[in-house]
This record gives sequence, structure tokens and C-alpha cells, in this order.
Amino acid sequence: MPDLLIELFSEEIPARMQTRAAQDLQKLVTNGLVDAGLTYASAAAFSTPRRLTLTLEGMLAESPSVVEERKGPKADAPEKAIEGFLRGAGVTRDQLEERDTPKGKILFAKIDKPGRPAAKIVAEVLEQTIRNFPWPKSMRWGAGALKWVRPLHSIICILSAEDGAEVVPMDVDGITSGDTTFGHRFLAPDAIKVTSFEDYEAKLARANVVLRADARAETIWNDATNVAFASGMEVVEDAGLLAEVAGLVEWPVVLMGNIADDFLGLPPEVLQTSMKEHQKFFSVRNPKTGRIEKFITVANRTTADNGATILAGNEKVLSARLSDAKFFWENDLRVAQSDTGMATWVKALENVTFHNKLGTQAELIERMAVLARELAPMVGADADEAEAAARVAKADLSSEMVYEFPELQGLMGRYYASAAGKSDAVAAAAQEHYAPLGPSDDVPTAPVSVAVALAEKIDKLTGFWAIDEKPTGSKDPFALRRAALGVIRILIENDVSLRISEPVQSANDAADVDDLLAFLHDRLKVYLKDQGVRHDIIDACIAMEGNDDLTLLVKRAKALSETLKTDDGENLIQGFKRANNILTQAEEADGVEYSYGADVKFSETDEERALFKALDEAEAVITPAMASQDFTTAMSAMATLRAPVDAFFDAVQVNSDNGAVRRNRLNLLSRIRTLCTSVADLTKVDG
Repeated sequence: MPDLLIELFSEEIPARMQTRAAQDLQKLVTNGLVDAGLTYASAAAFSTPRRLTLTLEGMLAESPSVVEERKGPKADAPEKAIEGFLRGAGVTRDQLEERDTPKGKILFAKIDKPGRPAAKIVAEVLEQTIRNFPWPKSMRWGAGALKWVRPLHSIICILSAEDGAEVVPMDVDGITSGDTTFGHRFLAPDAIKVTSFEDYEAKLARANVVLRADARAETIWNDATNVAFASGMEVVEDAGLLAEVAGLVEWPVVLMGNIADDFLGLPPEVLQTSMKEHQKFFSVRNPKTGRIEKFITVANRTTADNGATILAGNEKVLSARLSDAKFFWENDLRVAQSDTGMATWVKALENVTFHNKLGTQAELIERMAVLARELAPMVGADADEAEAAARVAKADLSSEMVYEFPELQGLMGRYYASAAGKSDAVAAAAQEHYAPLGPSDDVPTAPVSVAVALAEKIDKLTGFWAIDEKPTGSKDPFALRRAALGVIRILIENDVSLRISEPVQSANDAADVDDLLAFLHDRLKVYLKDQGVRHDIIDACIAMEGNDDLTLLVKRAKALSETLKTDDGENLIQGFKRANNILTQAEEADGVEYSYGADVKFSETDEERALFKALDEAEAVITPAMASQDFTTAMSAMATLRAPVDAFFDAVQVNSDNGAVRRNRLNLLSRIRTLCTSVADLTKVDG
């Protein structure tokens, strides 16, 4: 069984596209081969800045022969219909078989499809893949019609087996397949002939090309941390930057350079962002001072002077970049520390549109300030401080630094608020009110930050609900799902109990509160599902009164979930549903509601009396527990009913011939339903 090696060699592929391109190459080729009948044992794809590589092991030497049966028209169909079927199936009339079916005599054709050599199939699939490759952006070059992300230079396509290797012949717009590739552009530019994937990878390594992206990333990180450690420093971790840099080089060479003393006073986040965005440098921190004092750059080659010239050039370019950052920083500080302070920036936001139907950023700030003041007492914050924080939280959007580096919004607001003499709580809110930006981000915990963060997200949700710009399907251009999850996480993780419908209503009375609450409940289901709480359990709790207090709703759902994981809890559901079904059917048949009047004196069996006693004891625990919102205690008390309920149904016939006894037993079932549904709507629980 032969192995297949494919390499598509081109000019530099953008780093952000490489991983996806390697995956697409593997998917398109393997799917095409399997569809054609060629199976294989394993596949792996790789990428470097100048090549996409795919290797398949244990592939069939040829596709198997198959016989395909095709159903045709009726035997007495018009001649033209039969002739059309013959042409489509590629058979003659005497090759058709006539069969009796429930719909009459039908013509069938058996089409023999002989196997084809792997080379022929591979050539067809690879050409189709190259011509229809899903690059996010592609280009044409020269006079050809072929599109690729950058000019494509050569194609390796070889089948290797124990008896040797053969080139799969193919031609794509004048680019013919072969068995040669090229090493490093500068260190080993000569052509390299290969015979298999193992030979290919080994020869590339000798030609200064590390084929595997994870190996390049590991080399970069190990060398960078070692170089930094030798100087008493540490590299600031950045997984995204590491992956990107690994896609920029084929032969990584780590070099550490210095940041000029003039720039060491800049906030470390400014240094880190500037170096990452413009130069793709890693930041190197002095653990004793906490300052970013050096940088790591990754060259794509070794040099005779051990990178000295490269470092000198990088340091010169970096100084120019950081000079701009220093200029922005100093100008912004002068504004923040002026008599008008951050109010100057807030005023400028009157000319910045938040949304054409929702007004300017300044109007957003005004709404946030009002809502933050309202929310403050609910989250334990000072109302004046929460309002003040909301009024400056977005002021840094007008600063020069944030204009240059938008990803620093909020963070720079914290620096500028401190420089303007604002309290630590107000400064912290400027940074933290955007959080959480993702499911793994920390939520704000300081009361003022919580108030402002909730105000920002609630205003966003109610505003877009009011103008009917809600998420649809997979589309969510205004990140409203993220905002909803942010509200949920802030409330739950800070154990804040509030009726969310109240601030939602006051934030924007044009918003449909019930619809927005349903949206929050849907997001809550996703949040709790990741924590192992089933949807039906959440639905049972949402059906209860007070479901707009999301924190209590979660406590109720988690308590119910834990209870139902026990044998008593799980079996109680069966007993409850049996009681509810019998009671519902009796009420429908009798046209009355059995909701009161159960009396132990009408009991005829010990099991009835035991159930009366168990209900009395459970109710004595559940009622005060629910009043104090102690859901765990209430659920545990409810689970104790399992044994007496089971015993009751095993020993007692509810529909007794004695009318008084029957009514008493139905009223007893009503007590079970009433008591259990006071904890959660168990009718919605599966089981």
C-alpha cells in the first residue's frame, strides 16, 4: 500500500492563514480520495511560510471495482424516456433487467465500474483542490488564470512504496508536478529531491526548514525563555503571538534586544502592545521591577555576527515606534491632569456615534450614569461613586493612545482616571466595566465596577431590543449574546440577588422585558449546561415565580440538579409524576379540583398515615427553607418523601369504591403536588 506526499510550494503565506489552509488541504484531498474509493490508514498536514504539506500513509494502490445498480423507468414507459435512461447509465437496452415491483414492472441497470489506479485519482483530486482552494484572499499572477494566496511555484506529488517512488503526473496552469522542493530561502536555496515523507522532512531539516509549526513554536519559546532567564528576566506569555511568529519563520533564531531608557517609564501594557502589533516582538519583563525592559525578536536565519545587525535595525525601528507611543502618553496625561480633566474627552464623544438609532457615545454615557446610580445600592456600591465612574469610563476613547491602540481602551482609562485624581474605585471601573469579554475572562468584583459593568451591558441589551436588532441564528453583529452572558456571570459570580427585570425596564421602556428575559434565560441554559445542569432542570426552575432573579434561579437549579442525582431524588420524580397524572385525570373526569381537605382520620392504611406524617414533616422544613431561599435544604426535605410515596402507591388504591376515601386520597395526592411544585415545577423534569 503506497504512501502519498503532496507539497504546494509558494511565496510567503500569511501566518494567520497557514493552520486553516493545512486543515483545508487535508480535508479536501482526503474527502476527494475517499469519495473516489481510495481509503488510507492515516493523514497529517503541515505548514510553513512557504509550503503546505500533506502526507497519507497506507493508501490503496487502486480503487476497488464496484457494481452500481440504478433504477430506471417502468418497462412500458415511452421510448424516449427509456433512451434517456440508457444514455445516463451508459448501457444498452439488452443490459437492462426487468423486475416486478408493487408499482409494476420496472427497468434496472447494473453498471460495472472498474477500479482505477491511485495516481490517476490523486491527480484529479489534487488539481480540483488547487483550483478551488478556499483561501480568504487570493491572487492571480502573470498571464495565468490560477488563483492562490501568493504565487505558486511548484508541486510535489509522489506515491512511494517499498519498490520505490513515482511522481504522479499532473499539470496545473503550466506548473507540473515533480519530486523536488527547496530549502531555506537564504541558508539552503538549492533544489532538493525527495522520495518519501520521511526523506522529505529530514532533508528539509538539513536545509534549515522546520516543517512542523508546533516544533517551531516550541523552539522559539524554549530559546526565548532561556535567553531571558540568563539575564534575570522573564518572557511575557502570549500564545497568540507565539503561534503567529511560528508562522513567519522556517528556521527560528531567537534574539534579545534592549529598549531605550527613554521609554521604560511607559505603562508596560503600552510597550507590550506596541511591540506586539507593530514589530511582532515578545516583551521581556524584569521580575524585580515589573517593567518591560527588553524584547525578543525571532529572525528567520543565522548570521555571521550572531544577529547583531538584525538587532540594531530592530532597536532603531522600535525606538521610532515607541517615540510615537511616548508622545501620545505624555499628551494624554496633560489632558487628564488639566483643569477640565477627562471632561474634555467626554465632550468630544458628543461627535462619536454609538449607533445611528441609539445616539452618540456621550448619550450612551449619560444613560449609563443614570443606570449605574440605580444599580449601585443593589450591588453594594456608593451611588455617587458609581455615577462618577460611569461618566468617565469611556472617556479614554477620545485619547490619542486609544486611537492608536484601540485594544487598550479601558486600561488606559484606568491610568488616566488615576492621573486625573479620581478614586481607585472609579479608575478600576474604567478598565473593568468592559469585562468579561469572553467566557474565560474574570468578572469585575469591586462594587463600583460591578454597577458600571452591569449598566453598560443592560443599556446595550435594552437598546438593541428596543430597535429590534436582536441576534438571529448565528448572526450577532453587536455581540449581544456576549453581553447577556456577561450580565449573568457578573450577577452569579458576585452572588448578587436582584430582579433583573426592574433595571431592564427602567433602562429602556421601549424594550420588550419578557422577550429579553427569555433571551437571558436561554443564555443561562448554555452557561449552566457547561456546568452539568440539564435543560429540563433549568426549565423547571424558570417556571417558578421570581425567575428574573438569575442568581437565585441558578441556586435553585443547582440544588435541584444535585437532588436528582441521588436515588431518592430520581425516584421521587417518578412518584410525583404518578401522583400528578392520577390527580389530573381524576380532576378532568370529575370536573372538580382536589386541592384541599385531606384528613388523616379518613386513612385506612398505615401507608396513608405514614404519608400524611411525612408530608407534615417535609412541609415544616420546606416552607421556611423556601422563605429563606435555602434551596438545598428544601430539596433535601423533598427527597425524603420518596420512601413514603413509593410505599403509598404500592399498598393503596387511590380510586377506592368508597367516595369519601377516594376524595381524601386524591386530596392527599394534591398535597404531594403542591408541596413538590413549591420547590420547582417538576412536571417539566424528564423522567
